[in-house]
Amino acid sequence: MVIEYRRDMQNILTDIKEIINSGKKSALCIVVDTKGSTPGKTGAKMFVFEDGSIEGTIGGGALEMQVIKDALETMKESKPVKLVYDLDKDMDMNCGGFAEVYIEPVAPDLKLYIFGAGHIGKALAEFAPGFGFSVTLFDNRELTFENNKGWNLEYIGKDYIESIKQVKFDENTFVVIVTPKHSYDEEVLSVCAKKEFAYLGMIGSKTKIAKARKRLIENNVLTEEEINKVDMPIGIRFKAITPDEIALSILAKMIDVKNTVAER
Repeated sequence: MVIEYRRDMQNILTDIKEIINSGKKSALCIVVDTKGSTPGKTGAKMFVFEDGSIEGTIGGGALEMQVIKDALETMKESKPVKLVYDLDKDMDMNCGGFAEVYIEPVAPDLKLYIFGAGHIGKALAEFAPGFGFSVTLFDNRELTFENNKGWNLEYIGKDYIESIKQVKFDENTFVVIVTPKHSYDEEVLSVCAKKEFAYLGMIGSKTKIAKARKRLIENNVLTEEEINKVDMPIGIRFKAITPDEIALSILAKMIDVKNTVAER
């Protein structure tokens, strides 16, 4: 197990957004009460990452090692816990102390990449941040989108394929393809389907999807296994008509995927 921590940290809570943005799974550990002699005092804080590394410290020693182990288990369960450690009985430390530690898993931001800043893309970009998604909106048309509503998103206005090279894909990445042209949709899909993601969906009628599927397989662009991972036609099935309604159907599908993954 590799253990690393920053000694110059004044207040570890100021780093929590940076840690969330990093995409790393972690757990925040806080000493909430102590009695007797203990390595760390009340208020000591530490982040534990899923590889066993840490940021901050709750005092070191056997207590810290045990809290790291418990934090790793807590991350698997995705539920906060409050644990009491008897340093004599639990760790044979002979100091007569007790420590109460609160451990809370910290979920990384869910990245949502929306390709296409048309009516549906804009609506989804407006709705999604309220449900835990950090939005990046892509479009190759100049001035197609102005962030004049104070929405929490990043906008990249350039060629779709070039834009993909600027961003990171991982197990917390959600991708929605709603560009203005079928050819753009297929180009973006052919690249994104090769990446790591939690969800990938493409808009289109059943006819469009069937033709795209056939073309991508026959041209050896994507395998059948890769295409089967794509949600297309996109979204939860209900009679959605307006752009807002279609965006809600897509958002509902992403929430279902997000919560299903969280339960595993």
